[in-house]
Amino acid sequence: MSVWRIKNNLLRIVRILRVKPENPHVKTLTFKDDLCSSANPGQFIMVWIPGVDEIPLSISMVHPDGLASVTVAEVGEATKALNSMRVNDPIGVRGPFGNQFEIYGERALIVGGGTGMAPLLMLISRMLKEDVKAVVIEGAETVNKIVFLEELTDLSRMHSDSIKVFFTTEDGSYGVKGLATDLAEEILSKEKFDIVYACGPERMIRKVYEIAEQYSVDMQASLERYMRCAIGICGSCVIGRYRVCRDGPVFSKAQMREMGNYLGKIRYNERGERVQI
Repeated sequence: MSVWRIKNNLLRIVRILRVKPENPHVKTLTFKDDLCSSANPGQFIMVWIPGVDEIPLSISMVHPDGLASVTVAEVGEATKALNSMRVNDPIGVRGPFGNQFEIYGERALIVGGGTGMAPLLMLISRMLKEDVKAVVIEGAETVNKIVFLEELTDLSRMHSDSIKVFFTTEDGSYGVKGLATDLAEEILSKEKFDIVYACGPERMIRKVYEIAEQYSVDMQASLERYMRCAIGICGSCVIGRYRVCRDGPVFSKAQMREMGNYLGKIRYNERGERVQI
């Protein structure tokens, strides 16, 4: 293991500096850590909640002053405990781990669902600096589950020549009624893009992949799997022949093509059992 990997894998204790509610179920927590603040879009960290558990979380934003943020949805005991923490409470961090989104071309379509928007928000910020134009679609069940509504709306207003943002809700309570994938397919049928980026529920990612194949557009997606070690030892995050923590979490369209029997269909739970998605 390289010195760089050893350093990143060491647990550092940091304190929460800011807590921002994104919606009734999701919060963004900000802390100071130089290694985390050097992360690239798509990378993740392991967050230790004292006395509870350690969980993987995508980095949603980094700042030049050494600050970094993670965005957390309450989906279990660990995330509920993390979202109940307050400013100055301690947490442990390891990382950043994994690869990153590769930015290229002149025009991109970005499709996110739920807290899958976390690594995509950081990607959008980086793309704006590199003068890549983007159409962004965020999908949610209802308006109360949209994340980064204010940030994305502000970005589209301040950079109207570079970014256009659409929100979809399944119940029609905000934006376009329907699924993010439906709108993505409609847009791809009419407009040309160099690449599609996606992150969110795996069944959504599979649908986006199928659409990208249909329209012969390149694609990268960030996948989520149950993780214990984050360094490729335990095998709990396997998808096909890949380990999400070491080979991902960002995968190319060619790699997703190899995952045909797994992507959006099968995963392993905390006991190592194969379960249907």
